[in-house]
Amino acid sequence: MELSNHTVLITGGSSGIGLELAREFQKRRNHVIVCSRNPQRLALTKEVLGDIETIECDLAIDAELYNLVDFITAKTDKLSILVNNAGIQFNSNFLASELLLENIDQEIAVNFNALVKLSRLCLPLLRQNSQSAIVNISSGLAFSPKKSAPVYCATKAAVHIFSKALRYQMEDQAPNIAVFEGILPLVDTPMTKGRGDGQKISPRQVAQEILSAMEKDQYEIYVGKVKLLMLMRRFLPHLADKILRNS
Repeated sequence: MELSNHTVLITGGSSGIGLELAREFQKRRNHVIVCSRNPQRLALTKEVLGDIETIECDLAIDAELYNLVDFITAKTDKLSILVNNAGIQFNSNFLASELLLENIDQEIAVNFNALVKLSRLCLPLLRQNSQSAIVNISSGLAFSPKKSAPVYCATKAAVHIFSKALRYQMEDQAPNIAVFEGILPLVDTPMTKGRGDGQKISPRQVAQEILSAMEKDQYEIYVGKVKLLMLMRRFLPHLADKILRNS
């Protein structure tokens, strides 16, 4: 896929992976729009990257998803790449009395429901172009989960299956829309602060690998150590699960 002269929407684009994706798309002469629920980070992103559009949006609220699409429609007559990057993670011990149902709802709403809904809402805009893409960010934990975050891992498994099934639909009904999935290892972002020190890769490396793979039309993009994980799952699946179980 040619990755220049597009209008790109990136959710969770004000820090971490989203910020680096915005930077890489901008380098390739694209019009970048980033959304986040943190207005301070959005302002800083605008200051750092300059010529981009920003909008505050809580993806867990349906009305704000509609407002986001209305904003894009008002700002530009096209949207050709949607990057569903936003995500949250809570450690969840299901036997602990302090586990909050609100956290479960929020994790599913942001990590999966919003991704599915925003993909649906943006499809009419994406269909107008000769070449468009949806890029969903998932995790190697979709394949070998860790015990400390069962809901997060389940949402990433759901993103993987949704991406695959949606790709089938687009191939049959809208072949101008490619569906990519970036399957990530542990990345050095605000969400992973204090976890896995020394094992993380940089958000910049993630962004660079994803865009490089998109340019080669690689639809399932195994980033960093996920390549090794998928190899282990093929030949030593029990060992892969054992390693990730306590990560």
